[in-house]
Amino acid sequence: MKANARLIAFSALVGAAYAAATILLAPISYGAVQCRVSEVLCILPFFLPGSVWGLFVGCVLANLFTGNIMDIVFGSLATLLAGVCTAALGKREHSMKNCVLACLMPVLFNALIVGAVITGAYMGLNVFQNLGVFAFNAFTVGLGEALVLFVLGLPLLRSLPKRSFFREFLDKLQS
Repeated sequence: MKANARLIAFSALVGAAYAAATILLAPISYGAVQCRVSEVLCILPFFLPGSVWGLFVGCVLANLFTGNIMDIVFGSLATLLAGVCTAALGKREHSMKNCVLACLMPVLFNALIVGAVITGAYMGLNVFQNLGVFAFNAFTVGLGEALVLFVLGLPLLRSLPKRSFFREFLDKLQS
C-alpha cells in the first residue's frame, strides 16, 4: 500500500475515533461547560500533519449532533485551525516549548471560536453586546480543553516519540 493511501486511511480512522468518542461522551462533550476527551487526538498533527483533515471531518460529524449550523461550521473550523498550527509547530524542534504551544493551539482556538458560537446560540448573534457571557463561555470551553490537552495530551506528546512502537508506526505509515 502506498504511503498516501495509508495516510488517508489513518486520517479517516482519526476522524472516526474523534466523532465516536465525542458522541459516546456526549454529556460532557457539548454545551457551555464541556470537556471533549476526543480533543486529545489534536496532538496527532504534531507528528502527522495529514491527520488535520481527519480531525476536521470527525469534528464536523460530531458537531452535526448539536443541530447548530454555526457550531458545525465554526466549531469545526476551530479544530481545523488548531490542527494546522499544531502541524506547523511539529515541523520545528520537538522541544518542551513547542509541545506546550502545540497543546495550547486547540485551547485558544476553541475557547475563542466555540465560546463565541455558544454565546451567539444562546444570546443572539451579536457576541460583542454580551462580552460577560462570551468571557464565561470562552473560559469554560478553554478550561475543558486545557484539562484534556495538558493533563492527557502533553504527556502523550512528550512520551510517544520515545516509544519504539510509535516510531515504527510512523515509519510504516510514511513509507
